[in-house]
Amino acid sequence: MKALVFLLLLTIIFSFGCISKEGDTMIVKSSDLGEFVPKKFTCDGENISPSLEWGDFPNETKSFAIAVTDPDAPMGTFVHWLVYNIPKNKTSISQGEIPGIQVTNDFGEKHYGGPCPPSGTHRYHFIVYALDVEDLGEIKHKNEFFKKVEAHTIAKGELISKYGRE
Repeated sequence: MKALVFLLLLTIIFSFGCISKEGDTMIVKSSDLGEFVPKKFTCDGENISPSLEWGDFPNETKSFAIAVTDPDAPMGTFVHWLVYNIPKNKTSISQGEIPGIQVTNDFGEKHYGGPCPPSGTHRYHFIVYALDVEDLGEIKHKNEFFKKVEAHTIAKGELISKYGRE
């Protein structure tokens, strides 16, 4: 019986075309991402951010933040995109949209840097945080981003998609 429930759950997850995790009631989806990140959203394509949408966040939410990370990078988790001070009424973004203030990523740029693994297939986490403050103030570095975001997170959700270069 447990195996049947597990298979049913996997079928539901993959019917959305991606692996999605709920964290504290929040759901993150994308019509652009499936099990694998399409080339368009990578360094081998147009290198633009995919569309994202989120919901089921607490009523107390005052703003959102987004992080895109690669935990499979050779030197540890690699940060591809950090955005904060996204207004509470913003529950989706379109391709290439910049919904808030960007922080320098591990490419040394203040914009989305798409998946670009040096070898093999990596997992990419698209994380949306619901925050209990409207404004996180000025953030200059990724460590400061994660420290402030984690201190104010009341819910989060993530979507995981993979990419491997040819």
